[in-house]
Amino acid sequence: MQVTRRRTPAGRAGSGLLGRHLGSRRSLTLAAATAVVLATGTGIGFAQTTQFGHDQVGQSTHRGQVVSSDQYIDPYGERLVIDNGKIMSSSVSPDGSHLAASITDGGMALAVVDLKNWKVQQLVGNSATADLRISGNDVGQEGPTYSPDGSQLWLGQTDGYTKFTVNPDGSLADPVSIKIPADGSKHALVAQPVFSADGSTVYAAVNGQNRVVAIDTATGTVEQSWAVGNAPRGMVQVGGKLYVSNEGGRPARPGETTINSYGTQVPADPVTGATTTGTVSVIDLANPAAAVGSIDVGLHPTALYARNGALFVTDTATNDVSVIDTRKNKVVQTIATQPWPEASVGYEPNAVTLTDDGHLLVTLGRADAVAVYRYTSPQEPVSYVGLLPTDYFPSEIATVGNQVVVSNTRGIDARRPTNSTGHGTHDTTSSVQRFTLPSDHVIKSETAKVFQQNGWTKDSVKLAKAKAKGKGPKPVPVPEKLGDPSTIKHVFLIVKENRTYDQLFGDIPQGNGDASLAEFGENVTPNQHALARQFGLYDNTYDIGTNSAEGHNWLMQADNPEYTESSAGEYARSYDTEDDALGHQRTGFLWTGAQAAGQTVRDFGEFHQFLAKPSGASWQNLYCDTKNMQATGQDTAYNLTSSSPIPSLNSVSVPGFAKFDTSVPDVYRAEIWKRDFEQNGPANLNMFWLSSDHTGGPAGPAAQVADNDLAVGRMVDEISHSAYWKDSAIFVVEDDSQAGLDHVDGHRAPVQIISPWAEHGAVDSHYYSQITLIRTIEQILGIHPMNQKDSAATPMSKAFTKKADYTPFTALPNRIALTDGLKTPPACGLDTPAPQNPHAAPVPSEKVPAAERAVAAQWEAWQSKQRLTGPNAKPDFANPAQMNHFTWYQTHAWTKPYPGEDKIFAPGDVPGAYIPSAETDD
Repeated sequence: MQVTRRRTPAGRAGSGLLGRHLGSRRSLTLAAATAVVLATGTGIGFAQTTQFGHDQVGQSTHRGQVVSSDQYIDPYGERLVIDNGKIMSSSVSPDGSHLAASITDGGMALAVVDLKNWKVQQLVGNSATADLRISGNDVGQEGPTYSPDGSQLWLGQTDGYTKFTVNPDGSLADPVSIKIPADGSKHALVAQPVFSADGSTVYAAVNGQNRVVAIDTATGTVEQSWAVGNAPRGMVQVGGKLYVSNEGGRPARPGETTINSYGTQVPADPVTGATTTGTVSVIDLANPAAAVGSIDVGLHPTALYARNGALFVTDTATNDVSVIDTRKNKVVQTIATQPWPEASVGYEPNAVTLTDDGHLLVTLGRADAVAVYRYTSPQEPVSYVGLLPTDYFPSEIATVGNQVVVSNTRGIDARRPTNSTGHGTHDTTSSVQRFTLPSDHVIKSETAKVFQQNGWTKDSVKLAKAKAKGKGPKPVPVPEKLGDPSTIKHVFLIVKENRTYDQLFGDIPQGNGDASLAEFGENVTPNQHALARQFGLYDNTYDIGTNSAEGHNWLMQADNPEYTESSAGEYARSYDTEDDALGHQRTGFLWTGAQAAGQTVRDFGEFHQFLAKPSGASWQNLYCDTKNMQATGQDTAYNLTSSSPIPSLNSVSVPGFAKFDTSVPDVYRAEIWKRDFEQNGPANLNMFWLSSDHTGGPAGPAAQVADNDLAVGRMVDEISHSAYWKDSAIFVVEDDSQAGLDHVDGHRAPVQIISPWAEHGAVDSHYYSQITLIRTIEQILGIHPMNQKDSAATPMSKAFTKKADYTPFTALPNRIALTDGLKTPPACGLDTPAPQNPHAAPVPSEKVPAAERAVAAQWEAWQSKQRLTGPNAKPDFANPAQMNHFTWYQTHAWTKPYPGEDKIFAPGDVPGAYIPSAETDD
């Protein structure tokens, strides 16, 4: 934990050239800066800034520290970094002396911050390093909450609460579990608790069961229950009434279009899959038998704050704040929280408070800012003052005397100090920030800074104007204006799983790599290395998400919606939000944007939720079936069926292409696609999920990554030797980079752009991200950006050239056996690989040394419980720290400890690992 701003040394520069190094353009980029212009009459700032140039995540620059989400951070006021994970929620003690924050992703569940001495006083969790031990690290979206007299603290968890006694010094003691029974398969998933004035009752929003309950604080007994809207989350008491925000809005009515959310069908749009209602329920505590009232507000209401007859509701999906007059129970004002005119959505207001002098403060999670308004009364329109910068993703705000305290979920990004020689995405941080509200003049100057840090520039989204036939501009790969012609007509987006740049390309000396972290170098991935040599190497590109739940959202929505962001403490309601309407933004997905632009779409497994497999469809049989299809031209003997619950995606999907399941070889997926491609040709937008490089399936990790590499190589070979090659671009990207270490940053990932129009043979060290990649696809196909993140992103124009090189790519054979590590050989025989390159790092043997066989057997037993294969396969079910250690041990022949450690650990001894309970470990 730290108080001062942390500065991280930059990674070393690239050491050579594959052709021409695009780093030479750095000086030209930096020279493009112009001044900030502020429209003082409206309070809206337009910033014309340079882009990121060659800045790397973790660097501190004059614009702030670089984070992986296309942003700089430099918070106003004072910062306290918490190096124990992400803050999910927080609250200040009644006397203002302490802040209790629920945290996740760092082995802890709760941090108590001493606000007077500005330090973390106590850590609570199931880690051996916790100051106070509890049984589980699962924490809900809201809370923890202090009792009115400050003597108790209740922490929301999956099946109820943990109640603590608060000591006179602010520390916690005597944890007691308060259980709320599951309703069938629906856990409680409690959200906001509210104490009665005398502290004898806790009113609990039971998010997973669509109800509110009253709990006796002395006995833990549920004494009353009220049915409310879908997914109740925030709650506040005003006089004798409870107000409850419902993330999923009201219950569905007969005949309405609905989509699932944790076993409840909620009103939803059939195209975007997003919820279409938002409500606040009203419970009359004086008459508990009375019908629960309902007030319509904006979409995805989250935080509630009440004061002086006004109830403020953050409508996260519609980017506004509803003001309810609690005397009339009516919305009397809606406050827009859309500071940048170029985009109306994607700011994600998620917390609100009011200062004594009448300033309304709203955290904008995805903008890393606090919006400031002048407020007088519920009916009197507010006036916008400006923005104050925060750390990464603010999620809670409170006033303590004349100080404002902000909790930032992601702090300074995944920059937690560790003993390892690299960074991982789960090295997450959070931060607490405090300041005295400055003058309006200062706020307006800080507004310009927020615009700069987010890249909010005027005319960021330029639309082409209609032109007479033959009068339009000449096609270029990446048009400047949406709708202008591109030389590229067919985009292929291949989404893979979980690797860092160093894991894959650390052995390429021309790039900024660390060979000691290259687990899957050229002998494992010969095709991707050859593709990098032919089409270019990108060594400064970042995935934003910590895990798959976030990563696929960033690719399909150019955002990880607040619902998924706030659910990371337990992921029990949903992990992947393909089958959860609450995780879908109202502006739709990449494919719906393509359809709206008149483009065709074809999906192969990406963002799919369901997979049906016939009996006998084992990895071995599918591997043999692939060889048989290639040799005979026959169709598959195993008709797999992959599908999506989102109608607009399911209608353009190829069902025979399997979604995530590590017991399906990627070469099988590639063969299924090839048949469709040769019969039907490509769509304008073609999306794929190739998941074998996740590892954890029947074959060994190196074999699975080699399988993935061969599938990619064969697909590029097929496309580049087709008639469609001349106007195609293939983007190969990981969904996230969580499964290994990287010496620059854990979010740095391998990305490939493969096209006749790609800048061949270059090392490109410009800062890119998944957001800029998606913006590039949008620009090529004329897709309007989905939110403020991709609207602000700069297309990767420098990665393309106006002079095409039509040389095709010929796939290379795999150098290690795809069947390595199998306990049962396939009926068609073991794979015979091509010889390894003697100049590349050799792949270790799958044989386990005698001294490590006992610990390897423990890992084998652990692996069998991780839901990596079969019909119930689930991405990232395995604990990431354990999974990464297991993969490292396997790829280093059980002879080398994990970087920064001095021994090979058994699963239960891995530092930082949270071991799931038996109930979820099946």
